[in-house]
Amino acid sequence: MIPRYTPKDHEQLWSSETRYRTWLEVELAACEAMERAGIVPTGTADAVRPVIDRLDARRIDEIEVTTKHDVIAFLTHVEELAGPPARWLHRGMTSSDVLDTSFALLLVRATDSLIKRTEALLAAFRARVIEHEKTPMIGRSHGIHAEPTTFGIALAGHHAEIARGLERLREARKEIAWGKIAGAVGTYAHLTPAIEADALGRLGLQAETVATQIVPRDRHAALHLAMALLAAGIERFATNVRHWQRTEVLEAEEPFTAGQKGSSAMPHKRNPILSENLCGLARIVRAAAIPALENVALWHERDISHSSVERMMTPDACATLAFMLDRTKRLVEGLVVYPENLKKNLERTGGLWASEGVLLALVGKGLPRQGAYVLVQRNAMRAFAGEGAFRDFLIADADIRAHLSEADIHAQFDLDHALTHAHTIVERALTTP
Repeated sequence: MIPRYTPKDHEQLWSSETRYRTWLEVELAACEAMERAGIVPTGTADAVRPVIDRLDARRIDEIEVTTKHDVIAFLTHVEELAGPPARWLHRGMTSSDVLDTSFALLLVRATDSLIKRTEALLAAFRARVIEHEKTPMIGRSHGIHAEPTTFGIALAGHHAEIARGLERLREARKEIAWGKIAGAVGTYAHLTPAIEADALGRLGLQAETVATQIVPRDRHAALHLAMALLAAGIERFATNVRHWQRTEVLEAEEPFTAGQKGSSAMPHKRNPILSENLCGLARIVRAAAIPALENVALWHERDISHSSVERMMTPDACATLAFMLDRTKRLVEGLVVYPENLKKNLERTGGLWASEGVLLALVGKGLPRQGAYVLVQRNAMRAFAGEGAFRDFLIADADIRAHLSEADIHAQFDLDHALTHAHTIVERALTTP
């Protein structure tokens, strides 16, 4: 993680201090469960608990230089602080009981923060969708003018995609909230499933079905895939903003604040820097999906080839996506929309967007579809070449007029008719769970 793209809450969440504190939370929950099971002296956890506020990450790191084992270094430090009662910690447990269970707790907290941010982004989208439900614009396919839509519908598509991303996050949160306190290779040789269920339940986690020595990494991969898809959805929106802001288009643009500068060389520049940044950051979040999938295939009951990868990619991916969600929300809220330019671009081709309507009108009068296509296309190509107005060519075409009246042709250029179902589309996007 780098400070530039790390929200403060994620900086704290993924810090060494929080990691070691969470390890001790797991150890204490397990210790209490063992106390209730009668295999650890009553009061042990209470005797150790006060040291949670005295944990020294630097001291643990210092011990690890010698032990070359982070959990042993951590336990050594706890013993330094708590004295004899600490000898009961970690009874029958293995390192992954602590590591994977605490990792689950951190991932749940991280995912909760992402869910909250995604909900806020959806609220921002919702407001702008409603605002521009009836603002006409030209729809594009392959970047070329197609048929009319509205800016609200365009935004509604992004709202719907982010909403799907939210549901994936919620499902991934359920999948990641599993831990293990089952000992080496997960057989409870010195523990019991009841102790595990007791401890994990008090931590808000479920016990892994078959833990081996670790929690299977398909759970973590599911979260990374959900994050990758959400980042990709943000990138799609950011890509559209970049297009809308092009000088030749200028249908919408990012907010440009007082004192902001666009270029060190050209004082006139107003660049879509937020959107470009979001497109770049999406690559970071998406890039973690492949290593997460590769972490699934580990040797036998465990190896640690996944460990180094997770230490790097998971905090980075979570923090980066959190930053992206915050930035996208501000971008949506501040997006400057130009209805007059949307209208001007819609009218730029002189009504060529009505070609399908004319085609269908001719088919409705009995012409074969392909024959009707030829008639409409030859007039459309003349208009496309700048020879005149599409509607005028249609009215003057004797082959077309043999089937369509002038009123029939004019009817196909009715923008209100073309956008009849805009409200239905928007309402569906805003109400679909």
